[in-house]
Amino acid sequence: MLKVGLTGGIGSGKSEVSARLAAHGAMVIDADRIAREVVEPGTPGLAAVVQEFGEQVLRPDGALDRERLGSIVFSDPDRLAALNAIVHPLVGERVAELMEAAPEDAVVVYDVPLLAENGLAGMYDVVVVVDAPVETQVRRLVEHRGMAEEDARARIAAQATREQRLALAHRVIDNSGSLEELHAQVDALWDELARRAHAAPAG
Repeated sequence: MLKVGLTGGIGSGKSEVSARLAAHGAMVIDADRIAREVVEPGTPGLAAVVQEFGEQVLRPDGALDRERLGSIVFSDPDRLAALNAIVHPLVGERVAELMEAAPEDAVVVYDVPLLAENGLAGMYDVVVVVDAPVETQVRRLVEHRGMAEEDARARIAAQATREQRLALAHRVIDNSGSLEELHAQVDALWDELARRAHAAPAG
């Protein structure tokens, strides 16, 4: 099994790379998506969150009101720690289940937005960084996500710098060009990752 950490700044195109690798056959583990799944209606995770924070964090349809919960936890480190104490173990369990089910020669791609910020590079056999110039990131966030330019720049500034991410990279995907150019790089990367996964000794 080859463990690949995939990261990139907001607006870099990491999601496109992740989707392309999944289409090739990579097993993509998206921690953010799993964190949403473990608190869906009817889950023990959501019941635990409601027990901790009260019915006020539910929407009328019974789903978690993320905005309301966010407004509670992001201004109070203790409340955030309480939420993380519920969600993080559930995410860890789900990731472990997925890993257990993966074939020995699988390429497992962890989609990790804050890999550099949280010092996680050492957990992976290969770190892939999707890179784009800051001005390109800003333009994409404004055009594709409807962000105000100052908000886009603030979000980028709050993350690790390009230099910090690139210093950790074993492979860099340059996403400053066309979609076709991006896909060609990802396809070449996949060939290399698949070769390494099949060559790796079991376990």
